[in-house]
Formats: sequence, C-alpha cells, structure tokens
Amino acid sequence: MSSKHWIELPRVEGETSRQAHADLPAGTYEREIGRDGFFGPAAHIYHRHPPTGWTSFDGPLRPRAFNAVAAAAEATAEPFRAALLLSNASCRIALWRLAGAMPNLQRNADGDVLLFMHAGEGDLFCDFGHMPYREGDYLLIPRGTMWRLEAKAPTTALLIEATNGSYKLPERGILGPHAIFDPAALETPHLDDRFRSQRDGEWKVQVKRRGEITTIAYPFNPLDAVGWKGNLSVLKLNWRDIRPVMSHRYHIPPSVHSTFVADRFVVCTFVPRPIESDPGALKVPFYHSNDDYDEVIFYHAGEFFSRDNIRPGMMTWHPNGFTHGPHPKAFAAGAKAAKTMTDEVAVMVDARDPLDMGKAAEAVEDRGYADSWKPK
Repeated sequence: MSSKHWIELPRVEGETSRQAHADLPAGTYEREIGRDGFFGPAAHIYHRHPPTGWTSFDGPLRPRAFNAVAAAAEATAEPFRAALLLSNASCRIALWRLAGAMPNLQRNADGDVLLFMHAGEGDLFCDFGHMPYREGDYLLIPRGTMWRLEAKAPTTALLIEATNGSYKLPERGILGPHAIFDPAALETPHLDDRFRSQRDGEWKVQVKRRGEITTIAYPFNPLDAVGWKGNLSVLKLNWRDIRPVMSHRYHIPPSVHSTFVADRFVVCTFVPRPIESDPGALKVPFYHSNDDYDEVIFYHAGEFFSRDNIRPGMMTWHPNGFTHGPHPKAFAAGAKAAKTMTDEVAVMVDARDPLDMGKAAEAVEDRGYADSWKPK
C-alpha cells in the first residue's frame, strides 16, 4: 500500500514532540513505527519506559549476534563455498577467507556479487581487466562476469549476493547525483600489463547456477579481452570515499546511508561522521519498530557507539517484528554528548524478506545478546 492511501496530515494525541528524534517530552522515550524501511508512513509514540526494557526474550524472533569472521574457520579459493551466515530467496550473506591466488575463475549465474573487503589486499582479474583491492573496498561484480582474486595478504571478505537480481545506485533525489559519493569515485578495471601478463594455458571456470557448481575447462585463459565498452562493468568503491549526509539538529535515518540497492534489499555504509550537536537532538539511533525489513549489520572497524560488547568482525541480525534500538549504556552516553564524532565503519543490509540463519553463524552465536538490553 502506498503512502497516498494513508492519512496525509499527521494526527497528534497527547504529549508529543513537534519534530521526530528531537526535543522529546521530558522523561519519555520515542519509538518510531515505520513502513517500507524508513521510506514510508510512520508514527512516533512517546513512552514512559524504554521500549527495549524487556526482562526476557524467548523464541525465534530474538535478536542475534555472532562472530562473523570466526564463522569462516578455514580459507577457500571457492567463494561460493564460503561460510553462509544469512539468506533468503533474494539475498545470500557469507563470510569468505582467501589465503592466496585463486587457481580457477568464477562466474555467478545466480545474481550480482558484492564483496566488502574486511581485511587483506591483492588483485582482481576479470572480463573487464585488472584492478587492485585493499581493506575497505567494495567490489561489485555483475552477474555472469568471470573473475578471480590473487591475495597478496590473507583476505577476509563479506560476500553479499543479489540472487536473481542486480545492484543499482540509490536515487539521491534533491541531494543531487554527487551526494554521498561522486560517481567519479567509482573505479573500473584496466586492460593493463598485469592483465596481459596472466598465465596462459588451461584454465577452469567454476559457474554457480541455482546453488550448484559446474566446471568448464578451456585450453586458454578466457580473460583475454583486448577492449570493451558500455555502461556495465565491475566497480570498486572504498568506504573512505563516502561522505555521509548528516544534520546537526536531527538524527538521520539509516536509509539515507544507502550505498547499493538491490531488488529486495539495500546495502548501507556507516562511516565516521559528526555527532548531532543540537541540545535537543537524539545522538544515537532511535528506538524503532521496523516491521517490514530484517536488519543486519556487519561491524568492520571502530567503536560502535549504539552497541555494547560488539567488536569488529561481528554481525548482528534483528528480524522484523520487534522494537529495537540502542543499548541502555549507549543511550545514556548519547544523552551526555561527550563525543563529537563517531569512528565506526559498518555495512548494513536491510532485507525486505525474512532471512534464515546459516549453521556457520549458529555455531558462533552469542546467545546472550538479547539480554544486553535488560535494565541493569
């Protein structure tokens, strides 16, 4: 249902604030009930008690946290056999470790692949040429592209597949096309000397289709392009090239930080930014009931100001259907406004369809995570 079918003008009842996420009535906690992942209609309810102040949380809906990096116990040269963390029909999230050079080429017939390089450095070779990578890079590999990596240092990557779909850049609206990152910051591969000096002779291509691997052998290296043109290519973007939108008077919803958009999910990037300075503005994420999307965050670097006991390499998963928000310690710290900048770097996936947890993630789960919101 689109927003035009809802009441166009907001209705107000009781004691409220004139502005969401700012100037809350004294002693209250604001909770946003939103539709369409912060893009649709919303209501704000002001409570006397924290909406996450539960004393117990039992059942499959509970929020989850796990050590995503530890889930991939062993390195593999086959990315589509990486440790599966979360998945649904439109999205697969895995953690992949690579120790050296991949001996075979890869091709995904199931959808686009997005790699976020959590650690390591090396080189990407693909249909479009050669491109180096380093920690903090996104590598967007279109469906059907042949590719491989040569890791110069042990590489750990978050692999996010848009199953039967593709990635696009989000619409920037009135911000204009150069907001958050200029399209000129996107890098494409080059047909350079490194590309031309690849080993010739027999090569194998491993193709994933409907989750199964087919191996195709060639008597030559099929990465033999002498030129290409068009508006479809492998792309690279480093989080350091992202310039976040922010407001000193209003805590902006996470959807503003969208980096790539797929058919049934979005990928957002949280990077260091100034903390809101207005005395009345919330300085931590607001409590919200995001009932249409599962929310997943992979923590890459820094200190995560809205979470307690979360370290780089961990992942949290909040299934749709319950209210969540900052931990009590983070909420209290935000009210004091001691910090002026965040230093966190994280990747968020908001999935429109419920996700299932993989066995690799279950094995490294922090089963006490739901208790971290309990009043101390």
